Amino acid sequence: MPEAPYRWVMTESGKPMEKVEFDPFPPGDGEVVAQVEGCGVCHTDLGFYYDGVRTGAALPLALGHEISGRITAAGKGYEDWLGKAVLIPAVIPCGICDLCRRGKETICRAQYVPGCDIHGGFASHIKFPGYGMCEIDEARLAAAGLDLADVSVVADALTTPYQAVFQAELKEGDLAIIVGVGGVGGYCVQVAAAFGATVVAVDIDPAKLDQISKAGASATFNPADYPGRELRKAIAEFAKEQGLRATEWTIMECSGSAPGQQTAFGLLVHGATLCVVGFTMDRAEFRLSNLMAFHARALGNWGCTTANYPDALNLVLDGKVNVKSFIEHHPLDNINEVFELVHAHKNRGRAILMPNMPS
Repeated sequence: MPEAPYRWVMTESGKPMEKVEFDPFPPGDGEVVAQVEGCGVCHTDLGFYYDGVRTGAALPLALGHEISGRITAAGKGYEDWLGKAVLIPAVIPCGICDLCRRGKETICRAQYVPGCDIHGGFASHIKFPGYGMCEIDEARLAAAGLDLADVSVVADALTTPYQAVFQAELKEGDLAIIVGVGGVGGYCVQVAAAFGATVVAVDIDPAKLDQISKAGASATFNPADYPGRELRKAIAEFAKEQGLRATEWTIMECSGSAPGQQTAFGLLVHGATLCVVGFTMDRAEFRLSNLMAFHARALGNWGCTTANYPDALNLVLDGKVNVKSFIEHHPLDNINEVFELVHAHKNRGRAILMPNMPS
């Protein structure tokens, strides 16, 4: 007899998550139920679990917003999705408000984030609003040597930096500097390179720099080796050697740390674009007048529009972004141990929790 649908719920910060059964059927009008194949463990999940970052919905709550799966039940309006393999948006917009109609889904005021506003993907099944799902071509997936669970991290870990690169309008001839190249930052390097930019990776972890040097970064720098303004000088020398401009750099802060944000801000040059992609609750001090003095701009980045999901996924299916080398699989039933592993930075790649993987 098959196991009843279940999810692992957080009851309070730092307390072991508990496995509970639930009934996701039937979905209501505009809703669908997916059987989860994989769900990535994100920095944001750790913030909820360890740092007391508030969730939109009350606890107990299943976390997890990087989800791939298969639609097993569909409410009114989504009947044609039955049986399809999908990516679930990490930020699900309503699709009908004025903001959504004007292409500004990321700031939709009626949006849902799985694992924050509704139960998330650390579960065997998830029920969610069906708007914005991204269908996965399983023939192309197999041809790329990937499993359905592998691409769960495309939802957020890849789509978020894709949106950042897209809105920064990166192109060939541009210099992109990615600060923090683990997780989201590692994919940001690859996406920026796929858009034609020359990419510089900045991180304090030599192992991450070594890995990303083989996956899109043309140069790597460890801030520990370049005190004060020496890092900006070293990157400027690299840009000169490559025939790139000394102005208009795109600096993408992906570390989600106060030191990373300070490093990124310290790299401003005339006409620079500073993209804030990572998240931290920590405060950092800046002289905002530098934005004025350099005639620079700062862009925030919350999720990704659903229209950009297929293009982000295509980078993976076309072999332009390497997902396989940057992930590791774990059984969902080992969730508490995996959270401890990721929190201690002992994971080798983005951890994907899989309900159908034996523990």
